[in-house]
Amino acid sequence: MTRPRIALATCRALPEGDPDDRPLPEALRAEGLDAAWEVWDDPSVAWDAFDLVLVRSPWDYTDRRDAFVAWAQGVPRIANPADVLAWNTDKRYLGELALAGLPVVPTRFIAPGEPVEPVVIEGEVVVKPTVSAGARDTGRFADPVAAAEHVAALQDAGAVAMVQPYVPTVDEEGETGLVYLGGAFSHAFRKAPILTGEGVASLVDPVGGLPAAAAMYAGETITAREATTAQRAVADWVLLYVRQRFGPLTYARIDLVEGSDGEPLLMEAELTEPSLYFEYGEGAVGRLARAVAVSLDT
Repeated sequence: MTRPRIALATCRALPEGDPDDRPLPEALRAEGLDAAWEVWDDPSVAWDAFDLVLVRSPWDYTDRRDAFVAWAQGVPRIANPADVLAWNTDKRYLGELALAGLPVVPTRFIAPGEPVEPVVIEGEVVVKPTVSAGARDTGRFADPVAAAEHVAALQDAGAVAMVQPYVPTVDEEGETGLVYLGGAFSHAFRKAPILTGEGVASLVDPVGGLPAAAAMYAGETITAREATTAQRAVADWVLLYVRQRFGPLTYARIDLVEGSDGEPLLMEAELTEPSLYFEYGEGAVGRLARAVAVSLDT
């Protein structure tokens, strides 16, 4: 009997995936599945030869989102589904979630051509493009003129800018990421603050030796954390909305911060290519592999 074949989609800078995902091929094999790393924009790959394409680390897509979305739409079977990826790769989805009543960090979107004034939302702000991953082109500003200049720079590059108040609790509490695999809660972790001072975040070269322009994400410090009942409730609410809109998900990561009232606020719903930090959830990599196996039977 032929074993189902799984392609793990990555980028050219990480041809064998991110280190966090290195246990995944073996876990898939334990579920009776063959797995191979494939670069998402490699024209030589026959994607229809795979029973499923699992999106993992295509972190260069932010420079070519339209191409990435078109690629996903052309893959016969992909997780998460292509319509989820198209929606989730532009952070304007946060506006939709806010309108639906979910507790989202307040966000203002400024498209190219819209007037740019010194941007103030009750003190410090975070400015970034709506198509971004790993804190690329993301900055923290107390000076409204500097914030407006970064908005203008993003507009000049053809990007929609988003402006959020900097949530001060992040400095002490960091962010909480809640990971869901096969629709069920798996584990949580703490992400230390990335924007520790004024200006745009510095990025990391994931493989060494690449030009500065190839740096892909800001360095992160991750530790274990137990999710609270309130955090679980918000994350479950977000995923309920997404499931009702798009259907079931193979994986998801919901990133929350603590608001001034102590209640959780949604920072991002990571449904495209999030790091899942398996080491902070005992058995988590096996749970993802099992979710993939189950999805092939449905």
